[in-house]
Amino acid sequence: MNNFTPERQQKRGSDQPQKHVALLIETSNEYARGLLKGIIAYTRTHRPWSIYLGEHSRLDTDFSWLADWRGDGLIARIETEQMARLVSSMQLPAVDLSASRLLPELPCVETNDRTIAEWAAEHLLSRGFKHFAYCGEPVFQWSRARGFHFESYLKDRGFSVHSYYRNPHSSSREERDQMASWASGLPKPVGIMACYDNTALKLLEACRLANVNVPEEAAVISVDNDSLLCNLSSPPLSSIQPNAVETGYQAAALLDSLMSGVPVAPDIHRIEPVEVVTRMSTDIIAVEDPYVADAIRYIREHAYEDLKVNDLLKVIPLSRRSLDHRFQAALGRTPHEEIIAVKMKLIARLLTETDWTLPVIADQVGYKHSEYMSVAFKKHTGLSPGAYREQQSNL
Repeated sequence: MNNFTPERQQKRGSDQPQKHVALLIETSNEYARGLLKGIIAYTRTHRPWSIYLGEHSRLDTDFSWLADWRGDGLIARIETEQMARLVSSMQLPAVDLSASRLLPELPCVETNDRTIAEWAAEHLLSRGFKHFAYCGEPVFQWSRARGFHFESYLKDRGFSVHSYYRNPHSSSREERDQMASWASGLPKPVGIMACYDNTALKLLEACRLANVNVPEEAAVISVDNDSLLCNLSSPPLSSIQPNAVETGYQAAALLDSLMSGVPVAPDIHRIEPVEVVTRMSTDIIAVEDPYVADAIRYIREHAYEDLKVNDLLKVIPLSRRSLDHRFQAALGRTPHEEIIAVKMKLIARLLTETDWTLPVIADQVGYKHSEYMSVAFKKHTGLSPGAYREQQSNL
């Protein structure tokens, strides 16, 4: 309920007046919406607040919607000097949700960027990459922090990182071309961490323009796990899931204490991420054998077809025996096993993300009969397609 008057809701019986709280949090991305869900979760298990949430962007400087508001507290992602001055001038209990720390006198709740960067590095290391890069946004402190920790973690293990921070003054086209040039010049194969999903989408498009194949030549992992963006991208984007809901919940708890007169130290409360969600953008083992790399790329591009090893031999100038040997040396499995593994991952994704029947899924991934597909899937996973779908729906 919006509150534009200085009046306070009067006591209901013996209860204290309802608190009026403004949220300076954008609603345009998955992470911010997670913060809001956490705040809602807190208010549902405690005394409800009257919440005022105005529409604005992360770097907005127009806060006229707060001009006549009178309230008891604020929760804000303070990422601009203008917002910092506004929050400071209101002289209300407040909690910051930004790593920028433009108001260090406030308590802050933020994701643990060091853990996020280390998880991204380990994810790429586990896939055999020896070349690494970071793609960041210079205007955000959390982006710079993730880049720093990503580089430090890999440097301690003997690797260097090629970092790119886009020019905030470039046009969209200039930015795209600059990013494409950077991606083209990276040593291959390379594992790249993007600071968050929006930047990763730009990077994937830049790779496409530069004819850099993802994930075979450049594997990309990001942060926020915005399921809509990650699944719309081509290929689907691997991303680290931060615990935005817990971050919002803890911020609400701190503000409640402040509004009740309980002293709260201006510390940073870092919330650990949840998991790495692997999708096709990093679903690869880095290989330097060009024939194996070409074969893997062909398998992924034609995985929805009735693909056989003989189809690979038509495009890879090797004998069956030589191709098998190279696959075993690079991946520890045969081309046939790689085809099956890729198809099984596609089937698992379709079982989880759609309500398609088994015959429809079988047709989609190149099986002539759903019975054959079901037998292969159970042999590969230990579960029938129906049991796997039920298991995933209960997670």
